[in-house]
Amino acid sequence: MGRVTGKVALITGGATGLGRADAVALVAEGARVCITDINADAGNALAAELNASHPGSALFLTQDVRDEARWIEVINSVRQHFGGLHVLVNNAGIVIIGTPESTTLEQFRLQQAVMTEGVFLGCKYAIPVIKDSGGGSIINMSSVASHLGYPVFYAYGAAKGAVRSMTKAIAVHCQMQKANVRCNSVHAGAMHTHMVEAATKELGMEMSVYDQTPSGLGKPEDVANLVLFLASDESRFINGAELLIDNALVVQ
Repeated sequence: MGRVTGKVALITGGATGLGRADAVALVAEGARVCITDINADAGNALAAELNASHPGSALFLTQDVRDEARWIEVINSVRQHFGGLHVLVNNAGIVIIGTPESTTLEQFRLQQAVMTEGVFLGCKYAIPVIKDSGGGSIINMSSVASHLGYPVFYAYGAAKGAVRSMTKAIAVHCQMQKANVRCNSVHAGAMHTHMVEAATKELGMEMSVYDQTPSGLGKPEDVANLVLFLASDESRFINGAELLIDNALVVQ
């Protein structure tokens, strides 16, 4: 217990799925978290749940990660409410199924805006605050789609590939600036979330197709355990890494 005691974390897209699991895991280990999402009902419910078990541990703010002005407001609110920021989890994401030929320009731009521009803005405005708070960790959620050729996830994979690249540049930049801010990317395979379930149904597939015996289908908690490690000082020498959590899917 207490692996991240005293740390303040900001989790985008934190109301459901992987982000929710991250918030639960971080609070359980002593962190205070700001959850942001466009889903206000789910976000407020999660914050209330966390505060009921760990008083004062959670804050929810509505946020569209494409909005630069809102990023500035959110970062300032976190600093004012909790006194600093040590961990940023850029988790917000969206997937629209489409091949290189069927994807529209509007669909491509939307996914780039949420996942590429959202990560860019989060890192841009969080780095100086994390530095001023004594240092910490940025965790960017990428995907195995940045490693594998999934035609039906064309725009999604492009955005996650950008996240993979930006992560390394941020890590080196912060190291060169002696900012004491680490930055790593997490590349998850299929996890049992509503987003993955909706995508598989749209493709006419069953979730069981991802079952990788003996471990079965990945769970949000599997990713949250990795995020917890990267948020903690236990991972102090891990920087600029891309961490696969896919039960060997990429290497098969």
